[in-house]
Amino acid sequence: MRIFDPHIHMTSRTTDDYEAMYAAGVRAVVEPSFWLGQPRTSVGSFTDYFDALLGWEPFRAAQFGIQHRCTVALNPKEANDPRCAEVLDVLPRYLAKDGVVAVGEIGYDSMTPEEDEALARQLALAVEHDLPVLVHTPHRDKAVGTRRTLDVVRESGIPPERVLVDHLNELTVAMVADSGCWMGFSIYPDTKMSEERMVRVLQEHGTARMLVNSAADWGRSDPLKTRRTADAMLAAGFDDDTVDQVMWRNPVDFYGQSGRLGLDEIKPDDTALFQGNSIKRGGE
Repeated sequence: MRIFDPHIHMTSRTTDDYEAMYAAGVRAVVEPSFWLGQPRTSVGSFTDYFDALLGWEPFRAAQFGIQHRCTVALNPKEANDPRCAEVLDVLPRYLAKDGVVAVGEIGYDSMTPEEDEALARQLALAVEHDLPVLVHTPHRDKAVGTRRTLDVVRESGIPPERVLVDHLNELTVAMVADSGCWMGFSIYPDTKMSEERMVRVLQEHGTARMLVNSAADWGRSDPLKTRRTADAMLAAGFDDDTVDQVMWRNPVDFYGQSGRLGLDEIKPDDTALFQGNSIKRGGE
């Protein structure tokens, strides 16, 4: 089984996670830029982070046989901090880089005017740079936030097939399906979606334009949730080809619109995995 996790924050994870993911079938990931938990106070802290997503993290992933791509953006939460506004001015130089396969995460957190402006400007950047877009839907008032998101997407003029609306659930999937956008679902231990709920959504709404991710980060999450969902699909009667569609071909088709995905088979570095503990132990 091959798995592509289209939304995971490996900056927050350990090299043990990479090893476990490879063993579970994960061969490619996309890491969206996001809020790190600690407020950033200058543009320089963002550019250092973007540079790590384009340099260090792909190198670290490759040691374990996993190909790493990223998306960059000013995330919705930090769009409300005036100290971060200048990030929008430096984004174009990152959106031109080969390792960036979409603009994201953008969208809403608290649905403020500042978030409106950041969302509209970054959708315009996506059109200008001919990139797809990864959109975050808010944790609160999700249905309202998703409708508002779809309205802004329509106003931007970006084709809906180039937009992935993420963190959906049973209340929001139909409206996104009707919009023509791609649908993303984050599978979590306690919140968002479970494997069993995801299977029921797939049974009801089909597998076209559906992406399943772990969205694993620094909170309670599980980078193996993609594999657990694949196993739940098989147990529910989906065949191997359908599982491959959801877990591999769909994310390849979506991010492939960037023209930069370029997934080649790589193998884990046995030295890094089993002998040279400098990678595995973080340089100890």
